Amino acid sequence: MAEAPILTLPTEQDETARAQTLARRYRCEFVNLKNFRIQHELFRSVPVDMMFRYNFVPLEQHEDRLVIAVSDPSRLMMLDEISSLLGQRVVTRVATLSQITDLLKKTEQSQRVLDEASEGLTFDVISSEDNPDENISIEKLTSEEDISPIIRLVDTTIFTSLERRASDIHIETYDDCLVVKYRIDGVLQAAMAPIAREHHSTILSRIKVMSELDIAERRVPQDGRFRVRYKGRLIDFRVSIMPTVHGENAVLRVLDKESMSEKFQKLTLDVVGFHEDDVRRFRRYIREPYGMVLVTGPTGSGKTTTLYAALNEIKSDEDKIITIEDPVEYQIRGITQIPVNEKKGLTFARGLRSILRHDPDKILVGEIRDQETAQIAINSALTGHLVFTTVHANNVVDVLGRFLNMGVEAYNFVSALNCILAQRLVRTICEYCIRSVRYDDEMLIASGLNPAEWRDFDFKEGAGCIECGGTGFRGRTAIHELLDLTDPIREIILEKKPASEVRKLAQQEGMTFLRESAIDRVKRGMTTLKEINKVTFIEASR
Repeated sequence: MAEAPILTLPTEQDETARAQTLARRYRCEFVNLKNFRIQHELFRSVPVDMMFRYNFVPLEQHEDRLVIAVSDPSRLMMLDEISSLLGQRVVTRVATLSQITDLLKKTEQSQRVLDEASEGLTFDVISSEDNPDENISIEKLTSEEDISPIIRLVDTTIFTSLERRASDIHIETYDDCLVVKYRIDGVLQAAMAPIAREHHSTILSRIKVMSELDIAERRVPQDGRFRVRYKGRLIDFRVSIMPTVHGENAVLRVLDKESMSEKFQKLTLDVVGFHEDDVRRFRRYIREPYGMVLVTGPTGSGKTTTLYAALNEIKSDEDKIITIEDPVEYQIRGITQIPVNEKKGLTFARGLRSILRHDPDKILVGEIRDQETAQIAINSALTGHLVFTTVHANNVVDVLGRFLNMGVEAYNFVSALNCILAQRLVRTICEYCIRSVRYDDEMLIASGLNPAEWRDFDFKEGAGCIECGGTGFRGRTAIHELLDLTDPIREIILEKKPASEVRKLAQQEGMTFLRESAIDRVKRGMTTLKEINKVTFIEASR
């Protein structure tokens, strides 16, 4: 049996020799940063996230220019960008990448991550009882006069997640370090350089104190929540702690309810990203006097946002609208919203029964998880209520099978349904760095596209810039497929024909599938081919 190849890493001498060669080629001075003394005032004058993003360190400040060390002086565009962002001329010197990285780590990065962003950072962590007398402030959480570096690190991480529009904070433990990531626009991005492993237990303990969890328990999962009052508004964080082979991991879900509720006051279906034809048909169904409007898709696909947008469009003083959700993520004025509380016995099914005694006109059920909830929701739709709800399924055709497998009577279900909407989210290209690209035939065939039609098409991509954090994407839009429950479709479902036949008939009636909706977004230059390949199933070109 052949031996596995041994991976050899470049030695320090190799790296130094390469850096010196680059310095000579580009006529720059080579600097050895091994014993370099950090000028803290100078480091504070340059944003930390910029130094980490572009891998450079400031060395000296002269009157009108800043001397910096980089590992690759050939990246002129990057140097121009650094110069324009700092608003001054930049003089380049060359150092090895490992020395630059080590120096960045030495700049007390654990304590100073985006330190300028955290100046004046003060927020109170509010206990779950919402009792103002029990507010845990930063000062109460430390016995020291100064805030400890670990508390500042956790607080700045939370603060920065809000500034960067993150939906989740992931703290992952490895054998030699701790990695913090933000989920922005549905994709994980490193929040900062890795943190030394010895800080692991202190960081996790800080998060547990904030979430009122058991600090001593490290072997079983724990779930908690805390609320932060920041810039005059309340922000909820749901916390999940999970033990792994290298220690505990944590995920903090950010729920900025007040900020989102303000946006949701003006939310309409136009904002969600519907195709003109789909939005016209969907608007017709949400204004029906009764029946069920069903939205399907995986977790985090924007189902709730779409339903809130629908409710926002149809709410009026003449109608009573009641929702039951787990949890109530966004509060909308003029709508009665009920949170599920399974510990106290308030389930979807029990809450829905009570809602029907409150004389509602329109009902939103956060999610149908079991037969009992499905049965009550369908009966509500048949007895004169307009019911909005969501269910987890891959596409509109799979929803039918999901309900029938729950044991729901097919005739009642089909009679109650107005339409089924399937939805996914795709990232939109950053408007600041959008550019045109062409793909080779291999890529087009792999994406299920006909090369003859698409070979000369100018696809769009984001180059990556300061505005989008180098990702090339900024924000997300939805793609949809909408199934109208027409009489022929109802009949074929009642005859229990296979899903493929339902799909074929729907296509004949002019339904646009998720993949076609995604390709339409690519044609319009809103997203990239790689992004839609990640989000939807690739179908062979017809």
